[in-house]
Amino acid sequence: MTPDAAAARRKLYVDAAITYGYIVLWIGLSAGVILINKYILGYGGFPFPVALTMVHMALCSSLAFLLIKAGVVPTIQMENEMYYKNVVPIAALFAGTLWLGNAAYVYLSVSFIQMIKATMPAAVFSVGILLGTEKYSHKYALTLAVVTVGVATASYGEIAFNLIGFLFQSGSIVTESFRLCLIQLLLQARGIKLNPVTTLYYIAPPCFLFLCPPFLVLEAPRMLNTADVEVPYNWLLLSSVVAFALNMSVFLLIGRSSALTMNLAGVIKDWMLIGLSVLLYGSSVTPIQLGGYLVAFGGVTFYNYLKMQQASQALAAQQQQQQAQAQASGDEEKQALLSGAEQNANSSGDK
Repeated sequence: MTPDAAAARRKLYVDAAITYGYIVLWIGLSAGVILINKYILGYGGFPFPVALTMVHMALCSSLAFLLIKAGVVPTIQMENEMYYKNVVPIAALFAGTLWLGNAAYVYLSVSFIQMIKATMPAAVFSVGILLGTEKYSHKYALTLAVVTVGVATASYGEIAFNLIGFLFQSGSIVTESFRLCLIQLLLQARGIKLNPVTTLYYIAPPCFLFLCPPFLVLEAPRMLNTADVEVPYNWLLLSSVVAFALNMSVFLLIGRSSALTMNLAGVIKDWMLIGLSVLLYGSSVTPIQLGGYLVAFGGVTFYNYLKMQQASQALAAQQQQQQAQAQASGDEEKQALLSGAEQNANSSGDK
């Protein structure tokens, strides 16, 4: 093996090790945020999901502001009209997603919540059709119907089923679906690029403000009137720091992997969380639940495969179009040169 080949192989191994390290980091941080939030809300004597979310947004806003003002992370300039018209609604939906999603941990187990989250592709697909970001396809619809049946079966098999928690988690999925579709419309219409830090810089502050009214109405009176409420400051700080670190890991992972890698890592994370929920919190998972989730898992996997196939075909078509345009441009230049040479020759002949 030549020295150049050996160096190239070492670089390949190093790049692969870094990428897998980022994947492990993202899975660990994502699972950590969920498990810590479950402990705070379900077992730590602090059943206040809005307050928890506000602490997250306050810390994320502060750190994102410092990183951008210090020049560590580049940002973009955004006009006030675009901010209030496009970004603020996304922040409102983000507030709803976080609030409702965290509230579900008060009533449901982590394992069951992860099973319910399997319906996210179906929700995004439905909202995408409504907003014009997706085109209806019988194949996609049938695949996502299988996912829905699987989640319904898992819900039927849940021993500690709680309707309030289920509605909270379902509401979180709906608001998140609208948020993702609005972000897609914003990126397509404006052609801007947002990294996780820039996203937090613009979205976290209004998100915090949107959470203030429900906090003042729903949670502040309970916190003031309950004598035995102990605020777990250390756990809240840890949860916020891990949540911010999770956003940073997303920024790192996106730069070194594909959407398919992210989807596969998400599947691993879901199965790991189900197992950890059983081990750490004693969550009960029935055979019916597992069977239903396996059906939903198969549907989600096939749906991701179809989306990756569609993206590959779109990329191939775009590359062919670019090649055709380049060839046509080259032919035009060649024709122009030939025409110029012919005119010069005619001019010489006339002389």
